[in-house]
Amino acid sequence: MKKLNEILANENISNDPKIIEDYSHDLSFSKSVKPKAVIWLTESEDIPKIVKIANDLSMGIVTVSSPSGPRFHGDTIPKRDDTIILDLSKMNKIFRIDKKNRVVMIEPGVTFEQLIPELDKHGLRLLLPLYPRNSKSVLTSALEREPTIMPSHHWDTSDPLLCTEVTFGSGDLFRTGSAAGPGTLEEQLEVGQAMKNPLGPTQFNMFRVLQGAQGSMGIVSWATVKCELKPSNRKLFYLQSDKLDFIDFLYEILKFRMPDELFIINNVNLASLILEDPVKIQNLAKNLPEWNVIISVLGRGQFAKDRIDYLEADILDISKKFNTKVLTEINGISNDQIVEVITKSCKNYWKLRFKGGCQDIFFVTTMDKSPNFVTETKQFLKAQKFSVQNLGVYIQPMTQGCNCHCEFDLYYDPTNEEEINKVKKIYSELSIKLMDMGAFFNRPYGEWADEIYKRVDPEISMALKKVKNIFDPDNILNPGVLCFKGG
Repeated sequence: MKKLNEILANENISNDPKIIEDYSHDLSFSKSVKPKAVIWLTESEDIPKIVKIANDLSMGIVTVSSPSGPRFHGDTIPKRDDTIILDLSKMNKIFRIDKKNRVVMIEPGVTFEQLIPELDKHGLRLLLPLYPRNSKSVLTSALEREPTIMPSHHWDTSDPLLCTEVTFGSGDLFRTGSAAGPGTLEEQLEVGQAMKNPLGPTQFNMFRVLQGAQGSMGIVSWATVKCELKPSNRKLFYLQSDKLDFIDFLYEILKFRMPDELFIINNVNLASLILEDPVKIQNLAKNLPEWNVIISVLGRGQFAKDRIDYLEADILDISKKFNTKVLTEINGISNDQIVEVITKSCKNYWKLRFKGGCQDIFFVTTMDKSPNFVTETKQFLKAQKFSVQNLGVYIQPMTQGCNCHCEFDLYYDPTNEEEINKVKKIYSELSIKLMDMGAFFNRPYGEWADEIYKRVDPEISMALKKVKNIFDPDNILNPGVLCFKGG
């Protein structure tokens, strides 16, 4: 505390028991561990100083960027009790919005609620994940590779993350991508550099070391994030069915990049996105077909309507080829409600509306394999006497449909001890079953990491540990996550 006080004002440091307790747990089943202290930074130049203190005292640092929860995956809970929580939520400056190059530069504490309306003023929009909560950090979402609902604009698994400024665990400050130079940021901006190319410096794509690392490699103080131009016109289309029998049709329209936004969602999750009252959610879910596809086609400028018209004609032609019925409305849900979901963030996070608690299991697969994962999951839940009416499913095509994010949401009452224990057991056993079926858990949080690193070639873990030793030699950054249990 003495060393921290030499750098920070008292109001930015706390070891108050109540505050400490708030950072010791989340909505996951991860073990609760209390940090030693919580500190809030407002200036990026303080990050290397905090890293130096942690190295000198051999203390851990867990970085948090969202100003408030809920948090789900246990990645911000300390694994050791000699850990400092580094809260960057007060670093919430939007440095630059560049419409010409469709890019925004932001600090870690910038939230979706803050950024969406600011971009709107400049005629831009984010590549959004599915209806994120207001308080979610935009930068964290990009670092964690959360899928966006715009597969046609998703060119690489790293999108929408571009360039970053990062302090590694060694204390070294570095900039990735084109932001690395030559020249200072001011000199780069003066000659028209937009910090848009994430590749480099040289032949080393450093940003890939940071993404998905759960804060174990470096602390990002700002990043540039890809945007798209705001549309002036929009047309919504829907597919509804009690079977996942439209996959081939979706492959076809994605191949030609026809839809701007597209995702598959079951009745429970769709009702949770639209409504907030649990009883109304349950009633709406019962009146919807099990499977719903949301497709959005956008246009802008002088020929916006023309673009939408010809894409609509093409989509309808392809639907005839695959004997798929395309709708322009859903009974019980307005198009305005759908537009809200795909363009805004939500105050009351939609996954907690139905039952109050949710555990989500997600992985990467391909769309053609997703029906088999759904079938096996339902059978498993029935065997465990868990009602499939409390199961949400979300399938998000990514990278122009080349793969997809497949997610199973287990809804339960967090005040019911019996339900908690049942979901806890299901969560562990179902995750392993899905891994055995070939599910690729590319974001291995909590207990998933232990299981995954038992399965992969030991050389992979060895290589990751070598990289960790280069950038965080004393193992101070989120120690214990991934395969970094012992440094």
